[in-house]
Amino acid sequence: MGWAEHVPNQPPHQPRKRLMTLLLVIIMNALVGACIGLTGIAGFLLPMFYTGFMWLSPIEALVLSFAAFIVSGILGCPAYRKTGDLPLRASASLLAGSLIGAVAGTRVGLILPPAVLTVILYLVVLGSGASVLVRMRSDARRPGSADADGVRDFRQPSSLVLFAIGLITAVVCAASGAGGPVLVVPVLMLLGIPARQAVAMALLDSVAVGIPAAVGYFAGGSIGSEVWGLLPAALIAHGAGVLVGAANAHRINAGLLKTIVASGSILIALIKLAQLACG
Repeated sequence: MGWAEHVPNQPPHQPRKRLMTLLLVIIMNALVGACIGLTGIAGFLLPMFYTGFMWLSPIEALVLSFAAFIVSGILGCPAYRKTGDLPLRASASLLAGSLIGAVAGTRVGLILPPAVLTVILYLVVLGSGASVLVRMRSDARRPGSADADGVRDFRQPSSLVLFAIGLITAVVCAASGAGGPVLVVPVLMLLGIPARQAVAMALLDSVAVGIPAAVGYFAGGSIGSEVWGLLPAALIAHGAGVLVGAANAHRINAGLLKTIVASGSILIALIKLAQLACG
């Protein structure tokens, strides 16, 4: 009796493949969540992981990513609120613009062809990683930059300016899957807002972007059953990573971690873009 006669209709390795997929999603969400808890960045790695390594469609990747960003924003903000680093009045203007921008950005993401959306995603990841390195280098050279706690005198930007920042960045984030803080934090710091307040406002802003984006992609995209199966484990792992990272933020060199995350994201984005160009 030949080997082919023993092969069942369903490949025997299928359950093992699903288990490996689930483990990879859990590990990646936990690591990205920990990086967000430690430094406030790294969310932009999730959609690239889902499309580039899990081979999910761009819409499915955005659904899983934005759902995770909601969790990280909700879990990350209370700690900043307790220390007085989350100005709610200023954040309200930022969030108002982001809610509108996220709806518009989600519509753009649903209209664009998957191939175009994938290219945009990798380009945003590339730009995000570069912006992190540039901002770190700029902060190191500026003698009057904020210290580790972000304490310095500054003039609060107007509500209109914050609304415009939220609107514009949310369109880009919702359409591309960028986490939000990696785009919002540099802009807020450029306006003179202390580092910790900028990170806190950006985390809260990621919730305002994530909710309409996740709902919009769920409703307007074609979401496979496997994505629904991955979602609970992904969110639990991501939330656990955020809490662990936030609890140990004082024990790690945040600058080194940011450099590693940013450099790695640039390298991966360049490789993926090159593969798309050659393919």
